[in-house]
Amino acid sequence: MSDDPRRWRALALLGTAQFMLVLDVTVVAIALPHMGIDLGLSRGTLTWVVSAYTLMFGGLMLLGGRAADLFGARRLVLSGLLVFTAASLVTGLAGSAEVLLSGRVAQGVGAAMLSPAALSMVTKLFRGPELNKALGVWSGLGGGGAAIGVLLGGVLTAGPGWQWVFYVNVPVGLLVAVALSRLLPTDPPVPDRPRLDVPGALLVTAGTGAAIYALITAGDRGWGSTRTLVALAAAAVFYAGFAVLQRAVRAPLMDPRILTRRPVAAGTFMILVATALMISVFFLGSFYLQHLRGYGALHTGLLFLPVALLTIAGAHTAGQVVGRVGPRVVAIAGLAVAGLGTAAPAIWDGATALVVGISVAGGGIGATFVAASTTALAQAAPHEAGVASGILSTFHEFGASLGVAVVSSIAAASIAGTTATGFTNAFTFAAVVAGVAAILSAVIVPARSASGELDHERPRMAMH
Repeated sequence: MSDDPRRWRALALLGTAQFMLVLDVTVVAIALPHMGIDLGLSRGTLTWVVSAYTLMFGGLMLLGGRAADLFGARRLVLSGLLVFTAASLVTGLAGSAEVLLSGRVAQGVGAAMLSPAALSMVTKLFRGPELNKALGVWSGLGGGGAAIGVLLGGVLTAGPGWQWVFYVNVPVGLLVAVALSRLLPTDPPVPDRPRLDVPGALLVTAGTGAAIYALITAGDRGWGSTRTLVALAAAAVFYAGFAVLQRAVRAPLMDPRILTRRPVAAGTFMILVATALMISVFFLGSFYLQHLRGYGALHTGLLFLPVALLTIAGAHTAGQVVGRVGPRVVAIAGLAVAGLGTAAPAIWDGATALVVGISVAGGGIGATFVAASTTALAQAAPHEAGVASGILSTFHEFGASLGVAVVSSIAAASIAGTTATGFTNAFTFAAVVAGVAAILSAVIVPARSASGELDHERPRMAMH
């Protein structure tokens, strides 16, 4: 399908599916107070309405990526989309905390199947400069989805009700599933009895789940709490066991040495930082506008529209130029712009400075997403495209959890009270992180040779 014009329609549909998954992280945030009132939920339960989804989404990502390599990306895309859609219906119909959280867990499972398989499919549908443009579209929809989630959450919550933040996924999910079933190329024949490393899958899922849980807990209870430290220790033990097992089994889930490849290591670093910055901007901006400025959900959501548009524009622009200038230049420029944008609300007070600043930051973050994905995925071999996509997606979830954990701790005084000092400190921290990451990117992100290939890496991808 590499020369079939329908591949762009397939990309639009795959991007729409990914858009739904990212949307479901932030679309819920504004609806939480209304859920709490209708269902009588405690503050802790409301936290888990968000965390249950991100925990399963991130924890099962590597397993979903490996399953896409073994059983076919098309099968995993369609299966994951149907699971996510059905779970969205259940969550919207929930009349109790138990059903609501169960639905969110099932949504996370579907998302973990769909996301790495969809990204793997993109790398198989496109090649060369077209792959860069495709990844620009993918990154723009993903990054913009988080910002539009805040807007859509405000519109739906203020309109038909919080249930519709979940119901909206059902018709969209079904239409996309039908269209993709007709457009996506069939998977190659599955080898007899493909082996899935179940013990390895359990260990890496437990390790990732424990790590994300630790970051979530750190945001609520602090980095020195017993629960946070125990979860971090458990994650280290699970990951160590996984690394040992992968060197011993005949059909490993993944080769841990893939993380030592310079493009993969650089790509995961950039996706971690970019996602942490993006979620931090949304988290701080939403609390600043609603708690400190007293804006309503709909007003707050509308103010995030320019953030979404500039995130998409930044990713699109980066997708057009990354093939000419290379991911290193795009990464440095993107992170520098993100740093300047997040510095604005740290220097100037007021809603205007905040909205302008985080919108500018969104453009830089969108560009950084493209640099991350092109660096990590452009050199992936066909048989490991799913795992590489799973690794990138896992670090995306790590970044989201880490961003919230850190900035919620820094801005705690402002979130709980009426002072702006905590917000100023948190935005200052974000700006410093972006600046340091820009400098590090100049060192760790591979340059491009005259032929356009990443230095020190031979191209290993055979596009279909």
